[in-house]
Amino acid sequence: MPNIKSMIKDVKKSRERRERNVAEKSKIKTFVKKANTTIASGDAAAAQKAVSEAASVVDKAAEKGIIHKNAAARRKSRLMRAADKAK
Repeated sequence: MPNIKSMIKDVKKSRERRERNVAEKSKIKTFVKKANTTIASGDAAAAQKAVSEAASVVDKAAEKGIIHKNAAARRKSRLMRAADKAK
């Protein structure tokens, strides 16, 4: 643990940011997994809605800098491609 007051604050902020990022990444995984299971079930309307929700969560994470914009695009592309293939 650092002795300098500003470094103590910095460590605290880093931990808070890390917790927030981990939670957001977990949220992304949850929504993507939900979308994939919905796609696999065969219900086209529900799959489209689930893909849309997952894409929204991924976009928001990329906007906040939690994941890279190219990683977000790749995840969305894979989801949409799987949804189109299931149709």
